[in-house]
Amino acid sequence: MAASVNRPSAENREKVQKIFIQRDYSEGTNVKFQTKFPAELDGLIDRHLFEQTINTLNRIYAEAEKTSATTFCESCLACLTSYVIYLCIETHYQKCLKRIAAYLEDQNETVWLPRGLLITDPIERGLRVIEISVLVDPSTRS
Repeated sequence: MAASVNRPSAENREKVQKIFIQRDYSEGTNVKFQTKFPAELDGLIDRHLFEQTINTLNRIYAEAEKTSATTFCESCLACLTSYVIYLCIETHYQKCLKRIAAYLEDQNETVWLPRGLLITDPIERGLRVIEISVLVDPSTRS
C-alpha cells in the first residue's frame, strides 16, 4: 500500500529543509523518538500538535514491541511451521507498522501539509529518525 502523499519534485528538493527527530535511547533500545520540540519548527506548527504526533507514534511502536499471549502464540506457530506461516499471515508488528503508515498519511494530509510540512515514515529511514521536511520557505509565509 503506497502512500499517496505528494512528494517534492526534483527541482524543489534542493530548497527543502530537513529536520530530524532522533531516537530516544533513555529507556533502552525499544523504538521511541524524542519529544523535544525543535527550534526550526517554531512558528510553523503548534508545539502541542508536534508532541501529540510523536507521542502517538511512540505509543504505537511500544504496542508493536510489547510481548503478549498473541505474539507468543504467533512465534510458537512460526517455529512449528518453519516460519512458513508468515507467508499466510501478517505479524502483529507488521500490523502496527501499517497503522503507523496510515496514521502518518492522515496526519500529513490534515495537519502537516497545510502548514507546508511533511513527515516521512520512520521505517523509510531505518527507524533511526523521523524526518520532517519544510516544503515552503518560512520567510515567505504570510
